[in-house]
Amino acid sequence: MTGSATPAPPGPTTVLVIAKEPVPGRVKTRLTPPYTPQQAAGLAEAALYDTLQSVRAMPARRRVVVLDGRPGSWLPAGFEVRPQCAGGLDERLAAAFAGSTGPTVLIGMDTPQVTPQLLAPALDPGAWDDCDAWFGAADDGGFWALGLAAPDPRLLRGVPMSTDRTGAAQRARLTAAGLRVRELPPLRDVDTAADAAHVAAAAPDGRFAATLARLTEGTGR
Repeated sequence: MTGSATPAPPGPTTVLVIAKEPVPGRVKTRLTPPYTPQQAAGLAEAALYDTLQSVRAMPARRRVVVLDGRPGSWLPAGFEVRPQCAGGLDERLAAAFAGSTGPTVLIGMDTPQVTPQLLAPALDPGAWDDCDAWFGAADDGGFWALGLAAPDPRLLRGVPMSTDRTGAAQRARLTAAGLRVRELPPLRDVDTAADAAHVAAAAPDGRFAATLARLTEGTGR
């Protein structure tokens, strides 16, 4: 996957990417084994690169990386960088939304197969007509995308994260608040080696797939 020479034209919606600096031993620890911490960090960096290149090609009012760590060579032009706050994932997601105004869509770095086409329904000029929230479920029971017409951190604080019921709990929080929710296609997060193979097959032209192919050459995996 290659980035365009310049970011896509502006749109009505801010796109946030919540991310962690790809440092060995701090990212993608469930890939170890079969991969070493250094290899897992390489896959995380490739996933982040592909994700940001896709976001760069999306129409957005602002493109923001909400980062735990320091920017690296994987960060393309056209992005703002904000630090993540301390606390659990629900608090960090809530703070990411609290720092935004107007329609905002948040995604993570675990779905490098994301494309501008997949997120287009939530980024189109009419995306928020008769709609208060966009929700993208993840295959593991979590969620990969959350969009809010009016960012409200209270919609995320206290939602149990990193469980197979996280997505259901988050969606229930939205509907309990009376929000009109539209769905995005489900995607598979990269957590395990099996996930990595599945995602690479879904996006064979990306840096993530190329990195995985190099790691698995000659190993029989």
